[in-house]
Amino acid sequence: MLGAFKNIFKIPELRKRLLFTLGILLLLQVGNQIPIPGIDSNLLLQLSRGSGGANDIFGLINQFTGGAFQRLSIFAMGVMPYITASIVLQLLTIVIPTLEQLSKEGEEGRKKIEQWTRYLTVVITFGQSFMLLSAYQHQEVNGFSVAYNPGFSFLFQGAIAMTAGSILVMWMGEQITQQGIGNGISLIIFANIIARFPQAIALLGGLVKEDMISTFTLVFMIALMVGVIGFIVLLTYGQRRVMIKRGKMIVGRRQAPATTSYLPLRINTAGVIPVIFASSIMIFPSTILSLIGGFLPEKINMYLQDFTHWFVPGNPLYVLGEFLLILFFCYFYTAITFNPKDIAENLQKHGVAIPGYQHGARTEEYLNNILTRITLAGAIMLAFVAILPQIFIAWSQVPPQMNDFLGGTSLIIVVGVALDTVNQIENHLRVRNYDGFRVGPTRRPRF
Repeated sequence: MLGAFKNIFKIPELRKRLLFTLGILLLLQVGNQIPIPGIDSNLLLQLSRGSGGANDIFGLINQFTGGAFQRLSIFAMGVMPYITASIVLQLLTIVIPTLEQLSKEGEEGRKKIEQWTRYLTVVITFGQSFMLLSAYQHQEVNGFSVAYNPGFSFLFQGAIAMTAGSILVMWMGEQITQQGIGNGISLIIFANIIARFPQAIALLGGLVKEDMISTFTLVFMIALMVGVIGFIVLLTYGQRRVMIKRGKMIVGRRQAPATTSYLPLRINTAGVIPVIFASSIMIFPSTILSLIGGFLPEKINMYLQDFTHWFVPGNPLYVLGEFLLILFFCYFYTAITFNPKDIAENLQKHGVAIPGYQHGARTEEYLNNILTRITLAGAIMLAFVAILPQIFIAWSQVPPQMNDFLGGTSLIIVVGVALDTVNQIENHLRVRNYDGFRVGPTRRPRF
């Protein structure tokens, strides 16, 4: 392992890519600390401390922005609008023939859809920023307004600053993908989540020091975290390999022999998207109430608070609802991104068949049956990892800030992105005949 890290800096191109990535992520953390114009940062900090921030959709976004959302920095929106725009266009591809045709036109079609994604990102970011600042501008702490001069000018300037910041973050992600290591957008979310870990560790240390958490609970928490990480690795790499065969072919004047290979079907095709969707829907009622509760009559507000209590993380109804929604979105998103009919047609087009199944409808039916079964297994595993922290926190009375350590969306993203980045570094090392992170035969470097 130590030798692999040393080998990274022996390859000039890999070293340059790694340092470039680290530099961009460092600039990202600097931007997370710069507030938008017209905001009193001290009052905003007091306001954020006074609110839970973990039981609404704002708390979820705050996890993915490294606390920038809570501080209303120029990077407050992060890459979430870009992800939203990408998902919207991906869904529209199914119902709009023009987009569906573009998606099948290769590189040129992909570039066109990507350009439209950027335009949609600008619209979504500006709209979300304007609505967010509308809710914040009249917030008060000890009789003082969080915004220096509430009004349209503040809303417009703040929305422009946050939109520009979000576009800059999106550009940073693209630069990491092109000139750095790993997927840029994923690494930005990864870095923002990791940036909050020291704060959570300090909080945990303080609780242990004050004997608010027993030694047994601490040891059990660490063991649980290690077990969940191993479980996420299994979920990430787990796949069902379907045997496929290519018949004999005439290539020039030679006859190529029949070959056998495998079609990998991942048990978690949807990734972390179902967890994000399910969490957003379940905490939507409490989010809406937090925005409009102050404008409602007291009796109605109290009634709605009793109702939204059931939609707070840790509540049994919330846990059950999130579990079922994750199952639904796993199947929904898998059906969108993986079409057995297209796979069957591509296999037939390239002269490849699944042994025992004819081309066309039989192959499509076989793939669909396999995908249905393995998606169920992957969805249950994903839902278990997502709800596990809530069950543990409710049982042990550990603060919700420990959520990031025990599972849920944050840990799934962190482990998944870390594995993907390590694999890319591994490929760079292997191509140049250097030993990577995996144990294997020793190779001599090629100069």
